[in-house]
Amino acid sequence: MRHGERHRTHRTGWLRAAVLGANDGIVSTASLVLGVAAAGAGTRAILVAGVAGLVAGAMSMAAGEYVSVSSQADTERADLDRERKELAANPEEEHEELVSIYMQRGLDRELATRVATRLTAHDALGAHGRDELGISDTLAAKPVQAALASAGTFAAGAALPLLMVLVLPQAGVMWGVAGSSLLFLALLGLVAARAGGSPVAASVLRVAFWGTLAMGMTAAVGALFGVSA
Repeated sequence: MRHGERHRTHRTGWLRAAVLGANDGIVSTASLVLGVAAAGAGTRAILVAGVAGLVAGAMSMAAGEYVSVSSQADTERADLDRERKELAANPEEEHEELVSIYMQRGLDRELATRVATRLTAHDALGAHGRDELGISDTLAAKPVQAALASAGTFAAGAALPLLMVLVLPQAGVMWGVAGSSLLFLALLGLVAARAGGSPVAASVLRVAFWGTLAMGMTAAVGALFGVSA
Protein backbone atom coordinates (compact mmCIF):
# COMPACT_ATOMS: atom_id res chain seq x y z
CA MET A 1 0.00 0.00 0.00
CA ARG A 2 1.35 3.41 -0.97
CA HIS A 3 1.86 5.97 1.74
CA GLY A 4 -0.77 8.56 0.87
CA GLU A 5 0.04 11.30 3.38
CA ARG A 6 1.84 14.38 2.12
CA HIS A 7 4.41 15.93 4.42
CA ARG A 8 6.42 19.10 3.90
CA THR A 9 9.36 18.61 6.23
CA HIS A 10 11.68 17.92 3.30
CA ARG A 11 11.11 21.49 2.17
CA THR A 12 12.35 23.17 5.32
CA GLY A 13 15.93 23.69 4.15
CA TRP A 14 15.30 25.52 0.91
CA LEU A 15 11.96 27.00 2.01
CA ARG A 16 13.50 28.80 4.97
CA ALA A 17 16.28 30.25 2.79
CA ALA A 18 13.87 31.17 -0.01
CA VAL A 19 11.37 32.93 2.25
CA LEU A 20 14.17 34.73 4.08
CA GLY A 21 15.72 35.84 0.79
CA ALA A 22 12.51 37.07 -0.82
CA ASN A 23 11.34 38.82 2.34
CA ASP A 24 14.69 40.52 2.85
CA GLY A 25 14.84 41.48 -0.83
CA ILE A 26 11.45 43.19 -0.75
CA VAL A 27 11.84 44.82 2.66
CA SER A 28 15.44 46.03 2.36
CA THR A 29 15.11 47.34 -1.20
CA ALA A 30 11.73 48.97 -0.62
CA SER A 31 13.06 50.53 2.57
CA LEU A 32 16.15 51.77 0.75
CA VAL A 33 14.03 53.21 -2.05
CA LEU A 34 11.72 54.96 0.43
CA GLY A 35 14.62 56.32 2.45
CA VAL A 36 16.35 57.77 -0.62
CA ALA A 37 13.06 59.08 -2.02
CA ALA A 38 12.17 60.70 1.30
CA ALA A 39 15.51 62.49 1.22
CA GLY A 40 14.42 64.21 -1.98
CA ALA A 41 16.49 62.25 -4.51
CA GLY A 42 15.44 61.91 -8.15
CA THR A 43 14.39 58.74 -9.94
CA ARG A 44 17.89 58.04 -11.29
CA ALA A 45 19.48 58.24 -7.85
CA ILE A 46 16.75 56.04 -6.40
CA LEU A 47 17.31 53.40 -9.08
CA VAL A 48 21.09 53.46 -8.66
CA ALA A 49 20.75 53.00 -4.91
CA GLY A 50 18.16 50.25 -5.38
CA VAL A 51 20.20 48.28 -7.93
CA ALA A 52 23.30 48.58 -5.77
CA GLY A 53 21.26 47.31 -2.84
CA LEU A 54 19.96 44.40 -4.92
CA VAL A 55 23.43 43.24 -6.00
CA ALA A 56 25.02 43.74 -2.59
CA GLY A 57 22.10 42.14 -0.78
CA ALA A 58 21.95 39.07 -3.03
CA MET A 59 25.68 38.43 -2.65
CA SER A 60 25.51 39.03 1.09
CA MET A 61 22.59 36.64 1.47
CA ALA A 62 24.34 33.95 -0.58
CA ALA A 63 27.57 34.31 1.37
CA GLY A 64 25.82 34.42 4.73
CA GLU A 65 23.68 31.37 4.01
CA TYR A 66 26.61 29.39 2.63
CA VAL A 67 28.88 30.18 5.57
CA SER A 68 26.26 29.56 8.25
CA VAL A 69 24.86 26.37 6.72
CA SER A 70 28.39 25.12 5.98
CA SER A 71 29.17 25.52 9.67
CA GLN A 72 26.13 23.39 10.46
CA ALA A 73 27.21 20.81 7.87
CA ASP A 74 30.74 20.72 9.33
CA THR A 75 29.31 20.06 12.78
CA GLU A 76 27.11 17.27 11.43
CA ARG A 77 30.06 15.65 9.63
CA ALA A 78 32.22 15.87 12.75
CA ASP A 79 29.51 14.23 14.86
CA LEU A 80 29.06 11.44 12.31
CA ASP A 81 32.83 10.85 12.12
CA ARG A 82 32.95 10.62 15.90
CA GLU A 83 30.01 8.23 15.89
CA ARG A 84 31.67 6.09 13.20
CA LYS A 85 34.78 5.72 15.37
CA GLU A 86 32.69 4.86 18.42
CA LEU A 87 30.84 2.19 16.46
CA ALA A 88 34.13 0.63 15.41
CA ALA A 89 35.65 0.79 18.90
CA ASN A 90 32.63 -0.05 21.10
CA PRO A 91 29.85 -1.69 19.07
CA GLU A 92 28.16 -3.23 22.13
CA GLU A 93 27.92 0.09 23.96
CA GLU A 94 26.59 1.81 20.86
CA HIS A 95 23.99 -0.93 20.43
CA GLU A 96 22.92 -0.44 24.02
CA GLU A 97 22.57 3.30 23.38
CA LEU A 98 20.08 2.57 20.61
CA VAL A 99 18.19 0.16 22.85
CA SER A 100 17.96 2.85 25.54
CA ILE A 101 16.74 5.44 23.02
CA TYR A 102 13.97 3.17 21.73
CA MET A 103 12.93 2.25 25.27
CA GLN A 104 12.60 5.96 26.10
CA ARG A 105 10.27 6.25 23.11
CA GLY A 106 7.94 3.62 24.50
CA LEU A 107 9.20 0.19 23.40
CA ASP A 108 9.77 -2.60 25.87
CA ARG A 109 13.33 -3.87 26.19
CA GLU A 110 12.82 -6.98 24.10
CA LEU A 111 11.33 -5.11 21.15
CA ALA A 112 13.83 -2.24 21.51
CA THR A 113 16.68 -4.74 21.37
CA ARG A 114 15.28 -6.38 18.25
CA VAL A 115 14.78 -3.02 16.53
CA ALA A 116 18.28 -1.83 17.44
CA THR A 117 19.78 -5.10 16.19
CA ARG A 118 17.96 -4.95 12.86
CA LEU A 119 18.73 -1.28 12.24
CA THR A 120 22.37 -1.75 13.21
CA ALA A 121 22.67 -4.61 10.76
CA HIS A 122 21.05 -2.54 8.02
CA ASP A 123 22.87 0.79 8.57
CA ALA A 124 24.45 1.33 11.96
CA LEU A 125 25.76 4.83 11.29
CA GLY A 126 22.47 5.92 9.73
CA ALA A 127 20.53 4.64 12.72
CA HIS A 128 22.75 6.46 15.21
CA GLY A 129 22.84 9.61 13.12
CA ARG A 130 19.06 9.70 12.88
CA ASP A 131 18.00 8.49 16.32
CA GLU A 132 20.90 9.57 18.54
CA LEU A 133 22.12 12.74 16.82
CA GLY A 134 18.95 13.85 15.01
CA ILE A 135 20.67 13.97 11.60
CA SER A 136 18.79 12.69 8.55
CA ASP A 137 18.92 13.15 4.79
CA THR A 138 15.70 15.16 4.93
CA LEU A 139 16.95 17.73 7.43
CA ALA A 140 20.69 17.64 6.67
CA ALA A 141 22.40 20.96 5.99
CA LYS A 142 22.80 21.78 2.28
CA PRO A 143 24.95 24.94 1.96
CA VAL A 144 24.88 25.36 -1.83
CA GLN A 145 21.12 24.83 -2.03
CA ALA A 146 20.52 27.35 0.75
CA ALA A 147 22.87 29.93 -0.80
CA LEU A 148 21.33 29.69 -4.27
CA ALA A 149 17.77 29.78 -2.95
CA SER A 150 18.47 32.77 -0.74
CA ALA A 151 20.35 34.80 -3.37
CA GLY A 152 17.89 34.04 -6.16
CA THR A 153 14.81 34.88 -4.14
CA PHE A 154 16.45 38.00 -2.71
CA ALA A 155 17.10 39.27 -6.23
CA ALA A 156 13.55 38.43 -7.30
CA GLY A 157 12.09 40.16 -4.26
CA ALA A 158 14.32 43.21 -4.64
CA ALA A 159 13.37 43.59 -8.31
CA LEU A 160 9.72 44.20 -7.42
CA PRO A 161 10.13 47.62 -5.70
CA LEU A 162 12.59 48.67 -8.42
CA LEU A 163 10.03 47.80 -11.08
CA MET A 164 7.54 50.05 -9.34
CA VAL A 165 10.07 52.91 -9.35
CA LEU A 166 10.37 52.51 -13.13
CA VAL A 167 6.65 52.52 -13.85
CA LEU A 168 5.48 55.12 -11.33
CA PRO A 169 5.82 58.88 -11.68
CA GLN A 170 8.27 60.36 -9.19
CA ALA A 171 5.47 62.03 -7.25
CA GLY A 172 3.87 58.65 -6.59
CA VAL A 173 7.00 56.65 -5.75
CA MET A 174 6.66 56.86 -1.98
CA TRP A 175 3.10 55.63 -1.62
CA GLY A 176 3.29 53.36 -4.68
CA VAL A 177 6.39 51.50 -3.52
CA ALA A 178 5.13 51.24 0.06
CA GLY A 179 1.70 49.93 -0.93
CA SER A 180 2.91 47.52 -3.60
CA SER A 181 5.66 46.19 -1.32
CA LEU A 182 3.11 45.41 1.39
CA LEU A 183 1.06 43.58 -1.23
CA PHE A 184 4.14 41.63 -2.37
CA LEU A 185 4.95 40.75 1.25
CA ALA A 186 1.39 39.56 1.85
CA LEU A 187 1.60 37.36 -1.26
CA LEU A 188 4.96 36.02 -0.06
CA GLY A 189 3.44 35.14 3.31
CA LEU A 190 0.58 33.38 1.53
CA VAL A 191 2.90 31.37 -0.74
CA ALA A 192 5.21 30.45 2.16
CA ALA A 193 2.27 29.32 4.28
CA ARG A 194 0.85 27.20 1.48
CA ALA A 195 4.24 25.65 0.68
CA GLY A 196 4.95 24.88 4.31
CA GLY A 197 1.43 23.94 5.37
CA SER A 198 1.26 26.62 8.08
CA PRO A 199 -1.60 29.02 8.95
CA VAL A 200 -2.00 31.63 6.22
CA ALA A 201 -3.26 34.55 8.32
CA ALA A 202 -0.38 34.39 10.80
CA SER A 203 2.20 34.19 8.02
CA VAL A 204 0.73 37.15 6.12
CA LEU A 205 0.41 39.34 9.22
CA ARG A 206 3.94 38.51 10.33
CA VAL A 207 5.68 39.59 7.13
CA ALA A 208 3.38 42.62 6.64
CA PHE A 209 4.00 43.92 10.17
CA TRP A 210 7.78 43.74 10.02
CA GLY A 211 7.85 45.07 6.47
CA THR A 212 5.74 48.07 7.46
CA LEU A 213 7.95 48.76 10.45
CA ALA A 214 11.17 48.59 8.41
CA MET A 215 9.87 50.80 5.58
CA GLY A 216 8.37 53.35 7.97
CA MET A 217 11.56 53.71 10.01
CA THR A 218 13.78 54.02 6.92
CA ALA A 219 11.50 56.60 5.32
CA ALA A 220 11.54 58.58 8.57
CA VAL A 221 15.34 58.56 8.63
CA GLY A 222 15.47 59.73 5.01
CA ALA A 223 13.00 62.55 5.69
CA LEU A 224 14.81 63.59 8.85
CA PHE A 225 18.35 63.73 7.49
CA GLY A 226 17.80 64.18 3.78
CA VAL A 227 17.99 67.33 1.75
CA SER A 228 16.26 68.11 -1.50
CA ALA A 229 18.29 67.18 -4.60
